[in-house]
Amino acid sequence: ERNLIDAIWEDRPDPVGEKIAVYPVEFAGETHEEKLVRIAEILTEAGEGCAVLTLPDSIAWLLNIRGEDIPHNPTPQVFAIVHGDGTCDLFTAPGAASDIAGHLGDKVRLHDKSGFAAELDALTGRVRVDPKTAPFAIPAILEERATVSEGRDPCILPKACKNPTEIAATTEAHLRDGAAMVEFLAWLDATAPKGGLTEIDVVRKLEGFRRATNALRDISFDTICGSGPNGAIIHYRVTEGTNRDIVPGELLLVDSGGQYIDGTTDITRTVAVGAPGNEERACFTRVLQGMIAISRVRWPRGLTGRDLDPLARAPLWMAGQDYDHGTGHGVGVYLNVHEGPQRIARISEEPLKPGMILSNEPGYYREGAFGIRIENLIVVQDAPEIGGGDGRDQLAFETLTFVPIDLALVDTALLSVGERDWLNAYHAEVCDKIAPRVSEATRDWLKQATRAI
Repeated sequence: ERNLIDAIWEDRPDPVGEKIAVYPVEFAGETHEEKLVRIAEILTEAGEGCAVLTLPDSIAWLLNIRGEDIPHNPTPQVFAIVHGDGTCDLFTAPGAASDIAGHLGDKVRLHDKSGFAAELDALTGRVRVDPKTAPFAIPAILEERATVSEGRDPCILPKACKNPTEIAATTEAHLRDGAAMVEFLAWLDATAPKGGLTEIDVVRKLEGFRRATNALRDISFDTICGSGPNGAIIHYRVTEGTNRDIVPGELLLVDSGGQYIDGTTDITRTVAVGAPGNEERACFTRVLQGMIAISRVRWPRGLTGRDLDPLARAPLWMAGQDYDHGTGHGVGVYLNVHEGPQRIARISEEPLKPGMILSNEPGYYREGAFGIRIENLIVVQDAPEIGGGDGRDQLAFETLTFVPIDLALVDTALLSVGERDWLNAYHAEVCDKIAPRVSEATRDWLKQATRAI
């Protein structure tokens, strides 16, 4: 009857109420009608008449729509009921869907969001509700006439397994973003050792390089830019009160990403400002070894992210070190930079499947001193057959992110031959893919930054 949060939230901002836009099938790779049929088959197989959807990114994916209601996440604040006959009821703010009515066609019925509760109250039969994501009020309303069937949002897994069109699109987005990152790193390498820069300066400059692509829709999250001890704060966000100078002799951790119509990026690079110390180089190299281990691994189909997580931590464990966050999270395609169900973490129980995009981001954080994280995005693929193998069904990762890793921080004496070969091959690919996309001056810097070791 009364929302207790509304009662105490005095400075609540007004809803953005932006128009909902069509997401082109040339990037989605599948029409919303085809997706509705897929979800209907899932519901029918489970003996459910419909499912109530409350996650904005699930609905955006299902109907090939995008919005601007949530900062950095191109999703509209909407609700939906998807039915076993392949139709859908979409509930939006008044007028928000006026530009997409023709796109949605006769399979999707448009409603004012104010009528959502009444539609729920009219449902009968078995109705799927995701208890992990649905507000408590939804099953409470449904229980009057319907049978609540608790189950996972039926869009979550299909959304996570990207199709070839989505993978090709996000590959292009990552190359574009990689070029912006390389321009930024070349500027940083030339400017930071002279002094005079702050964390806020770096954040603004990096966003400027991304906006110079003329393709950036938004950043994918607030940039994490931690200098020296601030880098040890895992989810640090610089403010005027915490803003530090970029000091020569310290490490700088920059975790950032962009939202483009063809993909979502998320990348972390830790760089040395001036000459790094031996301890920083040793810790960085252990983190790099963990990142390489995830990049190179092949595994039998059916394993989960929990099974792979120790590979990233083992080099740190051998030195009595570790990090207190997951190794990887799922990432959308012009959707949320954090999506499920896939993860590389101690608690992940979801089998990894082809098309899933994840981050690969081990780290190490020494409180009061420095933070290290190296992050690429990777996508699960069927592993190619190996000569001499026995034909087992295996999966592997393909790297999406192509940006140099700071060689000044790599202690080559700690690397195995295989690790060194991987790094050299990766850097050769970075140079090959990114050099044609950057300025001539930056191209010279890139060749040096990706030299073989």
